[in-house]
Amino acid sequence: MNHPIVLAMTGASGAAYAARLLQQLVIAKRTVHVVWSPSAATVVAQELSLQISNDPKSVNELLKYRWPGLENHWGEATDLSQLSTPEQLVVHHYQDYMTPIASGSFLTSGMVLCPCSGATLSGVVHAAGNNLIQRAADVHLKERRKLILVPRETPMSVFQLENMHRAAQAGAIVLPAMPGWYHDVRSVVDLIDFIVARILDHLDVPHRLMQRWGNES
Repeated sequence: MNHPIVLAMTGASGAAYAARLLQQLVIAKRTVHVVWSPSAATVVAQELSLQISNDPKSVNELLKYRWPGLENHWGEATDLSQLSTPEQLVVHHYQDYMTPIASGSFLTSGMVLCPCSGATLSGVVHAAGNNLIQRAADVHLKERRKLILVPRETPMSVFQLENMHRAAQAGAIVLPAMPGWYHDVRSVVDLIDFIVARILDHLDVPHRLMQRWGNES
């Protein structure tokens, strides 16, 4: 049985990774619980020119997103917002602790923080629980469930490196947004897909975003 996947967006750069990941999870017909911080909404507005708010329906803007000038290369032409249902795509307010993902009794297949800001990373490592994102991440660590952190920062301070080390020691998968270039890169979308493909692999979600090394087809 496929349990829901939690996708949390925070205030680091790299909103396109989250949009593409959400789209692929919907295509794979996975139930997704989505939560974003106010800083994430600010980054989405700056980087994707989209407005997402506390209105759960605004998540559809991420499903409709296509990289400007490369709409065809971005992939599926279908309006993915028409494919999802309220049961498949559940949006939570980042300060609402009464949601299912705040409890260890709610089973999931994993949680992804994409992108993961340095402040959120610190909050997760120190079990701060200052908001729903940090609380849900803490739940995944304490329940020994899959937690994938996708930081996007450079250069990194000693404290950020130490926090990533501690997160990995606690069982999290630290997957920085550092795309490879060996898969016949033609555009920025190929670089986005590289990271999203790795996230999907760790979630055991099938995809066809890129040709695998050593595979001819």
